[in-house]
Amino acid sequence: MKRCGQIIGVKPEALDEYKKYHAAVWPEILDMIRRCNIRNYSIFLKDNTLFAYFEYIGDDFEADMAKMAADPKTQEWWAIMEPMQAPIETRVEGEWWANMEEVFHTD
Repeated sequence: MKRCGQIIGVKPEALDEYKKYHAAVWPEILDMIRRCNIRNYSIFLKDNTLFAYFEYIGDDFEADMAKMAADPKTQEWWAIMEPMQAPIETRVEGEWWANMEEVFHTD
């Protein structure tokens, strides 16, 4: 299992709408998340910064993420979410959400 942390900004004027969508995530999106071997997925908010945490239980992360990105319903969801988000400047080229390095873990 791989633990993943990511961050992105959320535009202050879009915060209420972002929360509204995430209070009722479309069932097709939740299904695709599960089909792409993501578990224990949470998004936290602090000062217009979103922190996402999830656990990946599959064997090929890149293939599963490509499968998710190719899904038409996921593309529709992202088209609504992306204008509300503000990627951080220090993200790696090609990232939307900036991946974080895990520096500590304990069970």
